[in-house]
Amino acid sequence: MKRLRVSQWSGHMRLASRQGVASVTRRQALSTSARCQSTTATIDAANLTDDIPLDGTFAQDSSLPSHPPAQVHDSAKLAALHARLALPKSIPLSTIARALVTPSAIPEHHANNASLAALGRSIVNLHVIEYLVCKWPRLPMAILYEALRAFAGRESLEQVARRWGVDAAAAPGLEVDRGLLQWQPDEVVSPNSRWAYVRAEAERGNHYRRGMSSRVVLDDAFGDSYQEADRSEPGVARMQAAAFSSVVESVVGALYAHSGADVAKTFVKSHILSREIDLGRMFQFQLPTRELAMLCAREGFEAPRARLESETGRRSRTPVFIVGIYSGEEKLGEGAGASLDVARRVASMNALKAWYMYSPGNKVRVPSDMNQPDAKPWKAPHIDIGEVI
Repeated sequence: MKRLRVSQWSGHMRLASRQGVASVTRRQALSTSARCQSTTATIDAANLTDDIPLDGTFAQDSSLPSHPPAQVHDSAKLAALHARLALPKSIPLSTIARALVTPSAIPEHHANNASLAALGRSIVNLHVIEYLVCKWPRLPMAILYEALRAFAGRESLEQVARRWGVDAAAAPGLEVDRGLLQWQPDEVVSPNSRWAYVRAEAERGNHYRRGMSSRVVLDDAFGDSYQEADRSEPGVARMQAAAFSSVVESVVGALYAHSGADVAKTFVKSHILSREIDLGRMFQFQLPTRELAMLCAREGFEAPRARLESETGRRSRTPVFIVGIYSGEEKLGEGAGASLDVARRVASMNALKAWYMYSPGNKVRVPSDMNQPDAKPWKAPHIDIGEVI
Protein backbone atom coordinates (compact mmCIF):
# COMPACT_ATOMS: atom_id res chain seq x y z
CA MET A 1 0.00 0.00 0.00
CA LYS A 2 1.39 3.40 -1.04
CA ARG A 3 1.87 6.23 1.38
CA LEU A 4 0.92 9.82 0.71
CA ARG A 5 3.56 11.76 -1.17
CA VAL A 6 3.92 15.51 -1.54
CA SER A 7 3.90 15.21 -5.34
CA GLN A 8 0.30 13.97 -5.16
CA TRP A 9 -0.98 16.93 -3.18
CA SER A 10 -2.98 19.62 -4.99
CA GLY A 11 -1.34 22.97 -5.72
CA HIS A 12 -2.86 24.93 -2.86
CA MET A 13 -1.83 22.19 -0.38
CA ARG A 14 1.83 22.40 -1.42
CA LEU A 15 1.68 26.20 -1.26
CA ALA A 16 0.33 26.06 2.28
CA SER A 17 3.11 23.72 3.41
CA ARG A 18 5.79 26.05 2.01
CA GLN A 19 4.36 29.12 3.75
CA GLY A 20 4.50 27.49 7.18
CA VAL A 21 0.77 27.00 7.60
CA ALA A 22 -0.30 24.38 10.11
CA SER A 23 0.26 20.89 8.82
CA VAL A 24 -2.68 19.15 7.21
CA THR A 25 -3.55 15.62 8.18
CA ARG A 26 -3.86 12.82 5.67
CA ARG A 27 -7.62 12.63 6.08
CA GLN A 28 -8.09 16.36 5.51
CA ALA A 29 -5.92 16.26 2.41
CA LEU A 30 -7.89 13.39 0.92
CA SER A 31 -11.23 15.02 1.65
CA THR A 32 -10.10 18.34 0.16
CA SER A 33 -8.69 16.60 -2.93
CA ALA A 34 -11.93 14.73 -3.45
CA ARG A 35 -13.89 17.96 -3.14
CA CYS A 36 -11.75 19.83 -5.68
CA GLN A 37 -11.58 17.08 -8.24
CA SER A 38 -15.12 15.73 -8.21
CA THR A 39 -18.61 17.14 -8.64
CA THR A 40 -20.01 14.70 -6.07
CA ALA A 41 -20.57 15.51 -2.42
CA THR A 42 -17.51 15.67 -0.19
CA ILE A 43 -16.77 12.46 1.69
CA ASP A 44 -16.74 12.81 5.44
CA ALA A 45 -13.17 12.69 6.78
CA ALA A 46 -14.26 10.51 9.68
CA ASN A 47 -15.18 7.71 7.28
CA LEU A 48 -11.76 7.68 5.59
CA THR A 49 -9.05 5.26 6.58
CA ASP A 50 -5.38 4.92 5.81
CA ASP A 51 -6.11 1.89 3.62
CA ILE A 52 -7.38 3.98 0.69
CA PRO A 53 -5.03 3.43 -2.30
CA LEU A 54 -3.59 6.53 -3.90
CA ASP A 55 -3.34 5.24 -7.49
CA GLY A 56 -4.92 8.15 -9.32
CA THR A 57 -8.55 7.16 -8.73
CA PHE A 58 -9.67 10.70 -8.04
CA ALA A 59 -7.79 12.08 -11.03
CA GLN A 60 -9.57 9.73 -13.44
CA ASP A 61 -13.01 11.08 -12.41
CA SER A 62 -11.96 14.71 -12.77
CA SER A 63 -14.49 17.01 -14.41
CA LEU A 64 -12.14 19.94 -14.77
CA PRO A 65 -11.47 21.31 -18.26
CA SER A 66 -8.85 19.35 -20.13
CA HIS A 67 -7.18 22.51 -21.45
CA PRO A 68 -6.43 25.68 -19.49
CA PRO A 69 -8.67 28.59 -20.60
CA ALA A 70 -5.63 30.81 -21.08
CA GLN A 71 -4.50 28.71 -24.06
CA VAL A 72 -7.50 29.91 -26.07
CA HIS A 73 -6.36 33.54 -26.10
CA ASP A 74 -2.74 32.61 -26.76
CA SER A 75 -3.47 30.78 -30.03
CA ALA A 76 -2.87 32.80 -33.18
CA LYS A 77 -4.32 30.02 -35.34
CA LEU A 78 -7.60 30.14 -33.45
CA ALA A 79 -7.93 33.90 -33.79
CA ALA A 80 -7.06 33.70 -37.48
CA LEU A 81 -9.74 31.05 -38.07
CA HIS A 82 -12.33 33.18 -36.27
CA ALA A 83 -11.44 36.18 -38.43
CA ARG A 84 -11.16 34.16 -41.65
CA LEU A 85 -14.72 32.88 -41.30
CA ALA A 86 -16.00 36.38 -40.42
CA LEU A 87 -17.76 34.99 -37.38
CA PRO A 88 -19.74 37.43 -35.22
CA LYS A 89 -18.30 38.65 -31.94
CA SER A 90 -21.02 36.83 -30.05
CA ILE A 91 -19.12 33.57 -30.64
CA PRO A 92 -16.18 33.40 -28.20
CA LEU A 93 -12.86 31.83 -29.05
CA SER A 94 -13.48 29.13 -26.48
CA THR A 95 -16.43 27.84 -28.52
CA ILE A 96 -14.32 27.64 -31.69
CA ALA A 97 -11.60 25.88 -29.70
CA ARG A 98 -14.15 23.36 -28.49
CA ALA A 99 -15.28 22.80 -32.10
CA LEU A 100 -11.73 21.63 -32.90
CA VAL A 101 -11.74 18.85 -30.27
CA THR A 102 -13.41 15.56 -31.22
CA PRO A 103 -14.76 12.94 -28.79
CA SER A 104 -11.98 10.58 -29.85
CA ALA A 105 -9.41 13.02 -28.43
CA ILE A 106 -11.22 14.05 -25.23
CA PRO A 107 -14.17 11.89 -24.16
CA GLU A 108 -15.55 14.44 -21.66
CA HIS A 109 -18.74 15.82 -23.19
CA HIS A 110 -18.16 19.33 -21.84
CA ALA A 111 -14.79 19.60 -23.62
CA ASN A 112 -15.45 18.10 -27.08
CA ASN A 113 -17.60 19.07 -30.04
CA ALA A 114 -20.07 16.16 -29.95
CA SER A 115 -23.11 18.22 -28.94
CA LEU A 116 -22.30 21.13 -31.25
CA ALA A 117 -21.69 18.76 -34.16
CA ALA A 118 -25.02 16.98 -33.60
CA LEU A 119 -26.84 20.30 -33.59
CA GLY A 120 -24.99 21.65 -36.61
CA ARG A 121 -25.47 18.39 -38.56
CA SER A 122 -29.23 18.66 -38.18
CA ILE A 123 -29.22 22.30 -39.29
CA VAL A 124 -27.02 21.62 -42.33
CA ASN A 125 -29.13 18.64 -43.43
CA LEU A 126 -32.32 20.67 -42.96
CA HIS A 127 -31.23 23.55 -45.20
CA VAL A 128 -29.68 21.28 -47.84
CA ILE A 129 -32.72 18.98 -48.02
CA GLU A 130 -35.26 21.79 -48.31
CA TYR A 131 -33.11 23.46 -50.96
CA LEU A 132 -32.87 20.27 -53.03
CA VAL A 133 -36.54 19.36 -52.72
CA CYS A 134 -37.79 22.84 -53.59
CA LYS A 135 -35.35 23.45 -56.46
CA TRP A 136 -35.49 19.95 -58.03
CA PRO A 137 -38.86 18.53 -56.92
CA ARG A 138 -38.69 15.52 -59.28
CA LEU A 139 -35.37 14.06 -58.17
CA PRO A 140 -35.48 10.30 -57.49
CA MET A 141 -34.82 9.31 -53.90
CA ALA A 142 -31.48 7.70 -54.74
CA ILE A 143 -30.29 10.86 -56.50
CA LEU A 144 -31.57 12.97 -53.60
CA TYR A 145 -29.42 10.95 -51.20
CA GLU A 146 -26.35 11.40 -53.41
CA ALA A 147 -27.01 15.12 -53.83
CA LEU A 148 -27.26 15.48 -50.05
CA ARG A 149 -23.98 13.60 -49.73
CA ALA A 150 -22.37 15.89 -52.32
CA PHE A 151 -23.34 18.97 -50.32
CA ALA A 152 -23.21 17.78 -46.70
CA GLY A 153 -21.39 14.43 -46.73
CA ARG A 154 -18.32 13.74 -44.67
CA GLU A 155 -15.93 13.98 -47.59
CA SER A 156 -17.53 17.21 -48.82
CA LEU A 157 -17.45 18.89 -45.41
CA GLU A 158 -13.88 17.69 -44.97
CA GLN A 159 -12.91 19.65 -48.08
CA VAL A 160 -14.76 22.69 -46.72
CA ALA A 161 -12.84 22.48 -43.44
CA ARG A 162 -9.51 22.14 -45.24
CA ARG A 163 -10.31 25.17 -47.38
CA TRP A 164 -10.92 27.08 -44.18
CA GLY A 165 -7.33 26.32 -43.24
CA VAL A 166 -8.06 23.75 -40.53
CA ASP A 167 -5.03 21.53 -39.82
CA ALA A 168 -4.89 18.45 -37.65
CA ALA A 169 -2.42 17.89 -34.84
CA ALA A 170 -0.19 14.84 -34.89
CA ALA A 171 -1.73 13.63 -31.62
CA PRO A 172 -4.09 15.18 -29.06
CA GLY A 173 -2.65 16.58 -25.85
CA LEU A 174 -2.52 19.53 -23.48
CA GLU A 175 0.51 20.99 -25.25
CA VAL A 176 -1.26 21.16 -28.65
CA ASP A 177 -2.15 24.56 -30.05
CA ARG A 178 -5.88 25.17 -29.58
CA GLY A 179 -6.15 26.22 -33.24
CA LEU A 180 -5.37 22.67 -34.44
CA LEU A 181 -7.88 19.87 -34.86
CA GLN A 182 -7.41 17.16 -32.23
CA TRP A 183 -8.54 13.65 -33.14
CA GLN A 184 -7.28 10.09 -33.15
CA PRO A 185 -8.55 6.83 -34.70
CA ASP A 186 -11.22 5.26 -32.53
CA GLU A 187 -13.27 2.24 -33.59
CA VAL A 188 -16.04 3.01 -31.08
CA VAL A 189 -16.55 6.79 -31.23
CA SER A 190 -16.25 7.38 -34.98
CA PRO A 191 -18.90 4.93 -36.29
CA ASN A 192 -21.42 6.08 -33.66
CA SER A 193 -21.38 9.74 -34.69
CA ARG A 194 -24.52 9.35 -36.84
CA TRP A 195 -27.94 7.88 -36.11
CA ALA A 196 -28.98 4.64 -37.82
CA TYR A 197 -30.50 1.28 -36.95
CA VAL A 198 -28.39 -1.86 -36.84
CA ARG A 199 -30.09 -4.14 -39.35
CA ALA A 200 -30.89 -7.71 -38.46
CA GLU A 201 -29.33 -8.76 -41.78
CA ALA A 202 -26.01 -7.03 -40.99
CA GLU A 203 -24.41 -10.32 -39.89
CA ARG A 204 -24.58 -11.55 -43.50
CA GLY A 205 -22.52 -8.63 -44.72
CA ASN A 206 -23.59 -6.99 -47.97
CA HIS A 207 -25.27 -10.13 -49.30
CA TYR A 208 -28.82 -8.90 -48.81
CA ARG A 209 -31.10 -6.55 -50.70
CA ARG A 210 -31.66 -3.06 -49.32
CA GLY A 211 -34.78 -1.46 -50.73
CA MET A 212 -35.32 2.28 -50.92
CA SER A 213 -38.11 2.16 -48.33
CA SER A 214 -35.87 0.44 -45.78
CA ARG A 215 -33.10 2.95 -46.48
CA VAL A 216 -35.48 5.79 -45.64
CA VAL A 217 -36.69 4.17 -42.40
CA LEU A 218 -33.67 2.29 -41.03
CA ASP A 219 -30.53 3.98 -42.33
CA ASP A 220 -28.94 7.37 -41.66
CA ALA A 221 -29.62 10.71 -43.34
CA PHE A 222 -27.69 9.63 -46.45
CA GLY A 223 -29.36 6.23 -46.78
CA ASP A 224 -26.24 4.40 -45.61
CA SER A 225 -26.42 1.44 -43.27
CA TYR A 226 -24.41 1.33 -40.06
CA GLN A 227 -20.90 0.02 -40.64
CA GLU A 228 -18.22 -0.61 -38.07
CA ALA A 229 -14.95 1.12 -38.83
CA ASP A 230 -11.53 -0.46 -38.40
CA ARG A 231 -7.90 0.64 -38.36
CA SER A 232 -7.30 -0.28 -41.98
CA GLU A 233 -6.56 2.53 -44.43
CA PRO A 234 -10.18 3.02 -45.57
CA GLY A 235 -11.36 2.95 -41.96
CA VAL A 236 -8.84 5.57 -40.83
CA ALA A 237 -9.71 7.72 -43.85
CA ARG A 238 -13.39 7.64 -42.87
CA MET A 239 -12.51 8.57 -39.29
CA GLN A 240 -10.40 11.49 -40.50
CA ALA A 241 -13.20 12.70 -42.77
CA ALA A 242 -15.63 12.47 -39.84
CA ALA A 243 -13.27 14.49 -37.64
CA PHE A 244 -12.86 17.31 -40.17
CA SER A 245 -16.56 17.37 -41.03
CA SER A 246 -17.42 17.67 -37.34
CA VAL A 247 -15.55 20.99 -37.28
CA VAL A 248 -17.86 22.46 -39.95
CA GLU A 249 -20.94 21.07 -38.24
CA SER A 250 -19.79 22.39 -34.86
CA VAL A 251 -19.25 25.89 -36.23
CA VAL A 252 -22.78 25.86 -37.67
CA GLY A 253 -24.13 24.62 -34.34
CA ALA A 254 -22.23 27.37 -32.51
CA LEU A 255 -23.69 30.00 -34.85
CA TYR A 256 -27.18 28.69 -34.19
CA ALA A 257 -26.67 28.66 -30.43
CA HIS A 258 -24.97 32.06 -30.11
CA SER A 259 -26.40 34.12 -32.99
CA GLY A 260 -29.69 32.52 -34.03
CA ALA A 261 -31.19 30.53 -36.89
CA ASP A 262 -30.95 33.28 -39.52
CA VAL A 263 -27.19 33.68 -39.10
CA ALA A 264 -26.69 29.92 -39.24
CA LYS A 265 -28.77 29.69 -42.44
CA THR A 266 -26.78 32.47 -44.09
CA PHE A 267 -23.55 30.71 -43.16
CA VAL A 268 -24.78 27.41 -44.64
CA LYS A 269 -25.80 29.11 -47.88
CA SER A 270 -22.44 30.87 -48.16
CA HIS A 271 -20.13 27.95 -47.40
CA ILE A 272 -22.09 24.81 -48.36
CA LEU A 273 -24.94 25.55 -50.76
CA SER A 274 -22.82 27.95 -52.82
CA ARG A 275 -20.85 25.10 -54.37
CA GLU A 276 -21.73 23.84 -57.86
CA ILE A 277 -22.88 20.22 -58.05
CA ASP A 278 -23.51 18.51 -61.42
CA LEU A 279 -26.56 16.39 -60.67
CA GLY A 280 -26.74 15.10 -64.25
CA ARG A 281 -23.66 12.92 -63.70
CA MET A 282 -25.33 11.09 -60.81
CA PHE A 283 -27.99 9.41 -62.96
CA GLN A 284 -27.49 5.81 -64.05
CA PHE A 285 -30.29 4.25 -66.09
CA GLN A 286 -30.47 0.52 -66.69
CA LEU A 287 -33.42 0.51 -69.11
CA PRO A 288 -33.86 4.11 -70.28
CA THR A 289 -36.20 3.36 -73.19
CA ARG A 290 -38.52 1.29 -71.02
CA GLU A 291 -38.53 3.87 -68.21
CA LEU A 292 -39.28 6.67 -70.66
CA ALA A 293 -42.19 4.69 -72.13
CA MET A 294 -43.61 4.04 -68.64
CA LEU A 295 -43.21 7.73 -67.75
CA CYS A 296 -45.12 8.83 -70.84
CA ALA A 297 -47.88 6.31 -70.10
CA ARG A 298 -48.15 7.52 -66.48
CA GLU A 299 -48.35 11.19 -67.45
CA GLY A 300 -50.79 10.58 -70.31
CA PHE A 301 -48.35 11.51 -73.08
CA GLU A 302 -48.16 9.80 -76.40
CA ALA A 303 -45.77 6.88 -76.68
CA PRO A 304 -42.18 8.04 -77.35
CA ARG A 305 -40.77 7.47 -80.81
CA ALA A 306 -37.17 7.76 -82.01
CA ARG A 307 -36.41 9.72 -85.18
CA LEU A 308 -33.10 10.07 -86.95
CA GLU A 309 -32.16 13.74 -87.00
CA SER A 310 -28.86 13.57 -88.88
CA GLU A 311 -25.90 11.33 -89.50
CA THR A 312 -22.38 11.41 -90.84
CA GLY A 313 -19.88 8.75 -91.89
CA ARG A 314 -22.29 5.83 -91.94
CA ARG A 315 -19.82 3.72 -93.93
CA SER A 316 -16.69 5.00 -92.17
CA ARG A 317 -14.93 3.70 -89.06
CA THR A 318 -16.36 6.48 -86.86
CA PRO A 319 -20.00 7.09 -87.77
CA VAL A 320 -22.09 9.56 -85.77
CA PHE A 321 -25.86 9.36 -85.53
CA ILE A 322 -28.08 11.99 -83.92
CA VAL A 323 -31.45 10.66 -82.77
CA GLY A 324 -34.35 12.60 -81.26
CA ILE A 325 -37.09 11.23 -79.01
CA TYR A 326 -40.57 12.61 -79.74
CA SER A 327 -43.90 12.30 -77.99
CA GLY A 328 -46.30 13.32 -80.69
CA GLU A 329 -44.96 16.59 -82.04
CA GLU A 330 -43.04 17.50 -78.88
CA LYS A 331 -39.35 16.72 -78.72
CA LEU A 332 -38.35 15.18 -75.40
CA GLY A 333 -34.63 14.67 -75.87
CA GLU A 334 -31.74 14.23 -78.27
CA GLY A 335 -28.61 12.09 -78.24
CA ALA A 336 -25.63 11.17 -80.39
CA GLY A 337 -23.87 7.82 -80.69
CA ALA A 338 -21.79 5.56 -82.86
CA SER A 339 -24.84 3.47 -83.75
CA LEU A 340 -28.58 4.02 -83.99
CA ASP A 341 -29.24 1.96 -80.87
CA VAL A 342 -26.67 3.83 -78.78
CA ALA A 343 -27.98 7.18 -79.98
CA ARG A 344 -31.54 6.13 -79.12
CA ARG A 345 -30.51 5.12 -75.58
CA VAL A 346 -28.59 8.36 -75.06
CA ALA A 347 -31.59 10.36 -76.28
CA SER A 348 -33.86 8.48 -73.85
CA MET A 349 -31.45 9.20 -70.99
CA ASN A 350 -31.36 12.90 -71.83
CA ALA A 351 -35.17 12.98 -71.96
CA LEU A 352 -35.38 11.36 -68.52
CA LYS A 353 -32.79 13.76 -67.10
CA ALA A 354 -34.73 16.71 -68.48
CA TRP A 355 -37.84 15.41 -66.69
CA TYR A 356 -36.23 14.57 -63.34
CA MET A 357 -34.09 17.72 -63.22
CA TYR A 358 -36.99 20.09 -63.75
CA SER A 359 -36.53 23.24 -61.68
CA PRO A 360 -38.82 26.24 -61.19
CA GLY A 361 -35.76 28.51 -61.10
CA ASN A 362 -32.68 29.43 -59.15
CA LYS A 363 -34.40 31.73 -56.67
CA VAL A 364 -36.80 29.30 -55.05
CA ARG A 365 -38.45 29.80 -51.70
CA VAL A 366 -37.89 27.26 -48.97
CA PRO A 367 -39.96 26.68 -45.81
CA SER A 368 -37.34 28.27 -43.55
CA ASP A 369 -37.88 31.60 -45.38
CA MET A 370 -41.12 31.96 -43.44
CA ASN A 371 -39.07 32.73 -40.32
CA GLN A 372 -38.34 36.18 -41.71
CA PRO A 373 -40.45 38.93 -40.11
CA ASP A 374 -41.50 40.40 -43.48
CA ALA A 375 -42.04 37.07 -45.26
CA LYS A 376 -44.73 36.87 -47.93
CA PRO A 377 -47.53 34.29 -47.65
CA TRP A 378 -46.28 30.79 -48.31
CA LYS A 379 -47.02 29.18 -51.64
CA ALA A 380 -46.50 25.45 -51.67
CA PRO A 381 -43.92 24.24 -54.25
CA HIS A 382 -44.53 21.59 -56.86
CA ILE A 383 -44.52 18.09 -55.36
CA ASP A 384 -43.93 15.22 -57.78
CA ILE A 385 -45.29 11.73 -57.25
CA GLY A 386 -41.83 10.17 -57.65
CA GLU A 387 -39.72 8.19 -60.06
CA VAL A 388 -41.16 5.57 -62.39
CA ILE A 389 -38.89 2.57 -61.68
